[in-house]
Amino acid sequence: MWAAAGFFVATGWAVYFSTTSQDHPLEPIVSAVLRLTCPVAIVGLHYPVGLYSSLAANVVTYALVGLAVESLRRQLSHSRINP
Repeated sequence: MWAAAGFFVATGWAVYFSTTSQDHPLEPIVSAVLRLTCPVAIVGLHYPVGLYSSLAANVVTYALVGLAVESLRRQLSHSRINP
């Protein structure tokens, strides 16, 4: 589920950037939200990143974050049940 969320977030950004004008710079809030929701965009500031590699990187990032969150959630719920 987390990996699918990462895919849809990256796809949303791809659609956004394909429909907006390339002549206008990014607003600071859009840039901040982009870096927060699609961490591979930080790498894209320094190196060219393709569409498919950014999709894959975002899927992997969200999957790893989801694994960490779910593991932590499971540990916390288990510790509440058995003190």
